[in-house]
Amino acid sequence: MKSVELEAIARDGAGKKGALNALRKEGRVPGIIYGGENNINFHVDAVKFSKLIHTSDVYLVNLKFEDKTIRTVIKDVQFHPVSDAAIHIDLMEVFDDKPISIGVPVVFTGKSIGVLNGGKRREKLRKLVLKALHKDIPEEISIDITNVRIGQSIKVGDLNLENVEILDHPNAVIIAVKTSRVAVEEDLEEEEGEEGEEATEGAETEAATAE
Repeated sequence: MKSVELEAIARDGAGKKGALNALRKEGRVPGIIYGGENNINFHVDAVKFSKLIHTSDVYLVNLKFEDKTIRTVIKDVQFHPVSDAAIHIDLMEVFDDKPISIGVPVVFTGKSIGVLNGGKRREKLRKLVLKALHKDIPEEISIDITNVRIGQSIKVGDLNLENVEILDHPNAVIIAVKTSRVAVEEDLEEEEGEEGEEATEGAETEAATAE
């Protein structure tokens, strides 16, 4: 899992609405860290934090305070309904001996046989929720789709990730290749071709018999 460091400033209590809005006007995003002995209220630079959420990458966020650094992962972000800017962050403190649950992006590799034959590629899940120690969480989950034919799929239960538990349902489809009009038309053309060949062979046989 990738890691990034952010300068953070602690703030007292949950904060009143006016004080929180003042922070936002100053280009700061207020937040709270859960999971440790005590919850910690803080704020960080809005621009630097936005780079972490407008991406599919998953980060271990090291919040650097004056006297300590706390390792965290993003659990929830609240956005402004109009500007879509982040207005509040929920982070979870990370420990070496405690597993965390986090969504990790899925990356597909290879060219599906089914797609090459005219099938339609359907990506159902772009992220999978993993549970593991933070050191075992991968940056991404790579899935080779080369051998997926028309009518076939790859499900969560088909994956085998070392030292990692996948929390999504085993029967959930990650990617599938469905039939398409092109594939159907190609099949019909092949069938018609085969029928034509059979008819020709039959005619040739009848002609030979007549002779």
